[in-house]
Amino acid sequence: MQEIITNYDNLKEEDVTEVVKRVKILLINSRKEILLGYSYHEYQFPGGHVEEGEDLVDTVNREITEETGMVLNLKDLKPFAKAVGYYKDWPEVGKNRKIEIYYYEVVTDEKINLDNTNYTDSEKEGDFELRYIPLAKVEEELENNASLYGDKKEIAKEMLSLFKIYKSN
Repeated sequence: MQEIITNYDNLKEEDVTEVVKRVKILLINSRKEILLGYSYHEYQFPGGHVEEGEDLVDTVNREITEETGMVLNLKDLKPFAKAVGYYKDWPEVGKNRKIEIYYYEVVTDEKINLDNTNYTDSEKEGDFELRYIPLAKVEEELENNASLYGDKKEIAKEMLSLFKIYKSN
């Protein structure tokens, strides 16, 4: 598993006051397309926070259902990459957050079931939608979208970096 570490403030583990774990999923179908979320003019991999009592694979299953309506009940998944970020004074002064994001590939031809989704208020406000993008055009689509709307949260940069790791595996 390839690991990417971001630590602009040179925080040490003992400086960390909070650890947040997340998962992100590259959902690929047999037509060589990837399913991406799109809201607020930004693409994103489906995924989200690990909740208390969940392991990473439980979170993958829950997030896939919440965002796509698919019920997959996956078992023995291993992440292909992990991104670790250290953030000083975030989300507020005096708190130093470490965010661990585990990236998974899931290959499925299961159909999207919008009646079975559970979007957050933010996703609803941003007109969240799902889009299949051909794998051969993902990088071009992310770059074009970022140049058109900007990359304020650097989500496109992160996605492009992880997509390159995915392709190299």
